[in-house]
Amino acid sequence: MPCKGRKHSKDGGIRALILSLLLIAFALPALALDIPGRQIIILDPDTDTILFERDADKPVPPASMSKLMTIYMVLDALKSGRITEDSKFSVSEKASKMGGSKMFTREGDKIRVIDLLRGIIVQSGNDACVVVAEGLAGSEANFAKRMNEKAQELGLQNSRFANSSGLPDDGHYMSVRDLAILAEHLREDFPEYFPMFKETEFTWEDIRQTNRNPLLYMDIGADGLKTGHTSEAGYCLTATAERDGRRVVVAFTGLDSKKQREVVARQLVDYAFREFVQLTPIKEGQSLVRVAVSEGTSPTILLGAFEGMRLTLPSRDAEKLEARTSFDSPIAAPIRKGDVVGQYQLVAGSQTIGEYPLVALEDVARAGFFARTIDNISIMLGIAEFPSPEIID
Repeated sequence: MPCKGRKHSKDGGIRALILSLLLIAFALPALALDIPGRQIIILDPDTDTILFERDADKPVPPASMSKLMTIYMVLDALKSGRITEDSKFSVSEKASKMGGSKMFTREGDKIRVIDLLRGIIVQSGNDACVVVAEGLAGSEANFAKRMNEKAQELGLQNSRFANSSGLPDDGHYMSVRDLAILAEHLREDFPEYFPMFKETEFTWEDIRQTNRNPLLYMDIGADGLKTGHTSEAGYCLTATAERDGRRVVVAFTGLDSKKQREVVARQLVDYAFREFVQLTPIKEGQSLVRVAVSEGTSPTILLGAFEGMRLTLPSRDAEKLEARTSFDSPIAAPIRKGDVVGQYQLVAGSQTIGEYPLVALEDVARAGFFARTIDNISIMLGIAEFPSPEIID
């Protein structure tokens, strides 16, 4: 819908504010979620959108979920070539005597790295964690130090590791936000190993154990990652699922039972896919508005988006999203394709979703001396007429 024509003022360019481009809606704040759990986060990693969070940055005991960091360290060593899948680590007395969940290693055995990985990922073996810690760093204490260094590199701001297994320790904690970030690093940094997280069973020493992640046994697109439980942490889970090309990551702590963990995990995943949609409202190079040019070889120029974007929005509010373009009008030539000449905002009601550069989508050369002189005299006399901004549908 074109705007009404305007004359150029004597003292410079008028500020044109165009309210148009009805797209897809975005409503803030996010939908309320009444569900148990001390700390919760739901992340859409494709658009870096937090769909829900509760106390997500609080450092808390992560139980076996911190094994994700141990797994990361092993995969990082594999990727760097420091070890191979067939490298063997020896089982120490300390490792063989670890309590809690176990792979059932025996002191003196030499076990391949790939088998130890499955012992951690599928069986949540505390003994397997100590074996890889000692194999990679000489001692569990040295390994924990390296875990903390790597955590800083990965941007885990509320995590500290005192051991490889996640057994209770005053100096061992993570936030659910850090767990979600780490889950994405595992998927993105090691895509060839990520499918191991959806393996439902592993047998070692003729002892068959099943993966404790309850989502893997539901037809909801789940493909990882790790459960946890201690009396301090409660029943916990960090999980990821994909449906129709969309992925979500959930992490939570503090539930009362395995059954409650199973129910809540499914509710969180279903909520994320049901209540939110992923859209591409603006495409790379998309034309948004045609505006006036002064002193140019063309009277107008197309402005638009430098790059495209994808947004995750509440599905119940998917009705309209308003793009507001802001620029000086007219724009003085010369103008080159790609020049930033203003900005556009994506707005829903009173909420600004983001501000982005508005760029020239074509070149406009500077006009000759005579044409520029006529333009300038018209502006000085207040009689200059420039085309109205025209919204591109």
